[in-house]
Amino acid sequence: MANDSEVRSRPLTSYVSRTDDEDEVRRLLGVGRLVTLTGAGGVGKTRLAARVASSLTRAFPGGVAVAGLGELRDERLVARTVADALGLHDTAGRTDLEAVVSYLRPRRSLLLLDNCEHLLDGSADLVTALLRDCPDLVVLATSRCSLGLTGEQVLAIPPLAVPDEEIGTPGEALTFAAVRLFAERATSVLPAFEVTGSNAADVVRLCRRLDGLPLAIELAAARIRVLSPSQIADRVEENSGVLATGLRMPVERHRTLRATIEWSHSLCTDTERIVWARCSAFAGQFDLSAAEDVCAGAGLDSLAVLDAVDGLVDKSVLARIDGTDRVHYRMLRLLREFGGHRLAESGDELDVARKHRDHYARLIDQAAATWFGPGQDEAYERLTAAHADIREALSWSLRTAGEGAVALEMATGMIEYWVARGAAWELRDWIDRALEAMPPESRGRARGLAIAALCAALHADLPRARQRLAAAEAIEDDEAAPYIAHASAFVRMLAVEPNSMTAAAEAVRLFGERGDVRRQMHPMFLQGVALAYRGDLPGARELLGSMRRLCQEAGEERYRSMALFGLGVAEVCFGGDLDDGERFIRSALEIDLRASDVLSAAYRVDGLAWVSARREEWVRAAELFGTAATLWERCSAEPDVAVTASHRMFHDATRNALGAERFDLAFAEGRRRNPHDALAGAETPSVGEPADLPPLTPRESEIARLVAAGLSNRDIAARLVIARRTVETHLQHISHKLDFANRTQLAVWVEQRDRGPL
Repeated sequence: MANDSEVRSRPLTSYVSRTDDEDEVRRLLGVGRLVTLTGAGGVGKTRLAARVASSLTRAFPGGVAVAGLGELRDERLVARTVADALGLHDTAGRTDLEAVVSYLRPRRSLLLLDNCEHLLDGSADLVTALLRDCPDLVVLATSRCSLGLTGEQVLAIPPLAVPDEEIGTPGEALTFAAVRLFAERATSVLPAFEVTGSNAADVVRLCRRLDGLPLAIELAAARIRVLSPSQIADRVEENSGVLATGLRMPVERHRTLRATIEWSHSLCTDTERIVWARCSAFAGQFDLSAAEDVCAGAGLDSLAVLDAVDGLVDKSVLARIDGTDRVHYRMLRLLREFGGHRLAESGDELDVARKHRDHYARLIDQAAATWFGPGQDEAYERLTAAHADIREALSWSLRTAGEGAVALEMATGMIEYWVARGAAWELRDWIDRALEAMPPESRGRARGLAIAALCAALHADLPRARQRLAAAEAIEDDEAAPYIAHASAFVRMLAVEPNSMTAAAEAVRLFGERGDVRRQMHPMFLQGVALAYRGDLPGARELLGSMRRLCQEAGEERYRSMALFGLGVAEVCFGGDLDDGERFIRSALEIDLRASDVLSAAYRVDGLAWVSARREEWVRAAELFGTAATLWERCSAEPDVAVTASHRMFHDATRNALGAERFDLAFAEGRRRNPHDALAGAETPSVGEPADLPPLTPRESEIARLVAAGLSNRDIAARLVIARRTVETHLQHISHKLDFANRTQLAVWVEQRDRGPL
């Protein structure tokens, strides 16, 4: 993920113009529905594909989505990763693939599927299904080899152009992309560097020896602070022949890249080599504390790890990613693979993998401890940044004998995080796999089964929920009692069965006795709503009001929004004060918009439509139903069983009052509105939208202006009611188009364009 302070840190592999290649990719995308860019690792496929994709947003009104598979090591998660890229929440009764197909089927969209080579079967299966069921979808894939599908158009991406042996002036040398890339990267390391008459021949010699491979050139340029171009070229020539010996890669440039990586490795200190190998355990980005936990030990202390990380950043082995409160690092997958081989050879692989798993288990525990309080947003952001490695830690635990119980503890420790990501189906899968990996008599099994039942109920999968719940109840385990009561309450409420309130009250009591306020919240909400359904409006007000106060005192927001919505539903749907109900729901919506919680916002806007329907403000109600429908659609959801009765009742009443034609017109108008309008009341007359900022799309122009106004990614997401990862994707596209490295450059550019000629 990108971060709030930067549009995007400079990628490890820089981009120099490839006009001919870009034109050919665009041509192929215009005549076919699947184009795969192939080539050696480090040749620049990803950057080329991103460059082309960001230039085609106008040609694909349904959107351009980028799904990177480089962090994945599990083919089961390919469809989930695409769903994440589209901002889709999983929903009841649909798999991730079904949700993606449902979203893309009516749209003319471009999907960039990056780094497929290590997940070829999963990638090919996904693409086959998408192209079969989504007639207007076009897929652009990058891979070291083709997907092998019928109709696939494969374009082999060559290295950057290099000069002939004989070269004249530095100016002539710089007309070649490989030389320009070396000059750019060398200047970023040593600002005084330039290609001159005295070093041009050596720069050319080096670029030729590196076969014009961008990654190899970058690794070599990183040495310019301590070596001249001549020295770098000499060392590459001296080492590459020997280092290539015995390699099984048949293509010469593969051997060249491997040799360059070997050479970079040979120039590292012993400590840097150890840390490089141990950092290969990370699947995604990681911070210094993670590096220290995973890499320290066996003679290395934390200070040595810090020095080694600093050295690896300096050598371009690690890429630095600046965040709002901490720096993260990422290793390009080719370098991670190289480090992984070295780690396996060292004999430390098992120990490092366990340290990696333990670090992320602790991260989940820390998030759970701070979730119910003002640290909730920070906890969510840290888990989000670590998501790829949480997956890797879970996967390692499941494939390692005796570690299933730890996997179960990790999976069940922060249900709220997975639900907020819209990935409850994935959570269900991790929990089920962990339960299967554990012996029947394992401690914690009953608790895990109860939480599995709760997760199934979240998708209204009542048969599976009852099965898991019965299995949990059959195990005598007092530790699981509140979890069983919680799951039982939820299942009974969804099934409209008696005693849901009693079970919810029991869960609240038991969690309270254990001092677990966070886990009291959802059963307290269930109990409050059940009281309202029974006609006990004062009791519902008291209990949900208590939930709200607990959240306020703790500085917690997400459960406070839930409490406010519960209070609003009680007032609106069960004969209470309509003005109070509207005020509660509006307050909940304000929280959701700040948190960019699109799914919760959909519920709240739908609730405000109920308020307008109760007041017989039919046009306003229809508009709000339209706005809510856009939000449901954005996260591939719909009013589920929890609110379906109220939704249908007020929706049908509004449609009957207006008639089909007037309802549809008002509904369509609401669809076009920003959900913030629901807070502002009826829409004020439009004063016009600012002009687009070529070459940016309308949405990119909107986001660019908000960046220029000083808004963070979180604020932009809240203002536009889109996921933060969607904002970050747009900013990546802007960065690629304008070649900006930070927000300041973008802000200055926007100000100049809006001000116009002086």
